[in-house]
Amino acid sequence: MNQVKQIHAYTLRHAINQLQPLLLQLLSLPNPNLSYASALLLSHPSPPSTPLFNRLLHSYSIHGAFSQCLLLFARMRLLLPPNPFSFTLLFGACARFSQPRHGRAIHALFVKSFFPSDPFVSTSLLDMYCKNGLLDVARQLFDEMLHRDLSAWNSLLNGYARCGELGCAKELFDSMPTRNVVSWTSMVSGYAQNWRYEEAIEVFLRMWEEGEVRPNEVTLASVLPACANLGAMGLGERIERYARENKLAGNVFVGNALVEMYAKCGDVERARRVFDGMGGRRNLCSWNSMVMGFAVHGRWREALELFHEMRVMGITPDDITFVGVLLACTHGGLVDQGKHLFDSMGIDYSLAPKMEHYGCMVDLLGRAGLLKEAYTLITSMPMEPDSVIWGALLGACSFHGEVQLAEMAANYLFKLEPWNTGNQVILSNIYAASGKWNSVAKVWKTLKEKQHKKSAGYSLIELGGRIHKFLVEDKSHPRYEDIYEVLDTITMSMKLLGYVPSLDRKMQS
Repeated sequence: MNQVKQIHAYTLRHAINQLQPLLLQLLSLPNPNLSYASALLLSHPSPPSTPLFNRLLHSYSIHGAFSQCLLLFARMRLLLPPNPFSFTLLFGACARFSQPRHGRAIHALFVKSFFPSDPFVSTSLLDMYCKNGLLDVARQLFDEMLHRDLSAWNSLLNGYARCGELGCAKELFDSMPTRNVVSWTSMVSGYAQNWRYEEAIEVFLRMWEEGEVRPNEVTLASVLPACANLGAMGLGERIERYARENKLAGNVFVGNALVEMYAKCGDVERARRVFDGMGGRRNLCSWNSMVMGFAVHGRWREALELFHEMRVMGITPDDITFVGVLLACTHGGLVDQGKHLFDSMGIDYSLAPKMEHYGCMVDLLGRAGLLKEAYTLITSMPMEPDSVIWGALLGACSFHGEVQLAEMAANYLFKLEPWNTGNQVILSNIYAASGKWNSVAKVWKTLKEKQHKKSAGYSLIELGGRIHKFLVEDKSHPRYEDIYEVLDTITMSMKLLGYVPSLDRKMQS
């Protein structure tokens, strides 16, 4: 920057016009001084060109603020007319800074400028509406476009997927004349981000098997969370092999997704190996995934050791980190340490505890038998407790046989989630353990009167990289006849060996 200023001073002293190379050199810096660049452009004696204004406008849209983009554009219009690329940059800024109102105004100004139809401007405008969630406007614009390139299709597809309009996304995806890796990844990530993990894996496998395009690092980082949530570790292993063979495993997002996948699937050791293999590429998300992986599986010592290690390395924890360490304290029964960490969130890191942190503390106190203290913490919360908070207290009351607080927690749960019959069953069990059989009868009478039905349970089985879902007496699977034939054979073999089913779940022979 100092060198640029020295060159600028020299050109002024000797009346040399070096505006363009100076400005381009300044804007090529990693963190350019945009105020100085703007002053340099506007104070130059010769009129600047539209491309130079566009170059500065582009830098403002990336490094600056939206208000600065608008101010520079306004000054530009006073000196010379903008070109279509100027509007393309502005639409990109409206998308990046989430400015739909200004985007509409700039769209109107572009129409009044009577520029000929330009596919780049149209696609940028379409992308702006999609990223601001104005999908109806985006669809109308898309339908009116005379020439739609693949970028336009992908923009609308990604807009539908990001906003959860997956039916529209699938319809558009199926009608696309051509697709690239962005198209497939938009569908995979759209399903995964909207908790439709089975469909995310189905689309990914279809992409993989058809071979039309090859998955990239973004695709892998999008599908691995679906594998994690479905416990599809076999497919996750195949994806890791593919990533390593194609030199994609070095991507930090793929690495983080692999750590989370292995941890959620129960292979904490392999998660740790991937985590260690990331080395200096690890970010806060990497540490959080590993801390949480240890904590969820009851390995509280390793979770807290890793938390200490990340602080020694100068990595500042965030609210997700503290969910992991508080969960570790819960598994370890470390009440005092949990309280200290909970308090340190605000004192040492200026983090306001969220619902998840209060839930961990209620669970920690409840497991330790400190039920009244847990209830006091709930009543002191700055937000309304949700069903997870009251559920943690009800579970603790069930374990310790506390009837009065259980009734209070259950009453709140009945209001928050009246469809959940499990809460009434837990309360009934607490009454039964305390010998309150009249109360047990009342609970079950209420259940019968309201005709509550428990949701059907199901099993997920991974076979050959595919997920198969089964309900009780399910006949929806395409090979259900073969499956029942095998089950009948197994049942017959068990009977011949002398197995007799028992209500107490003990094997008899």
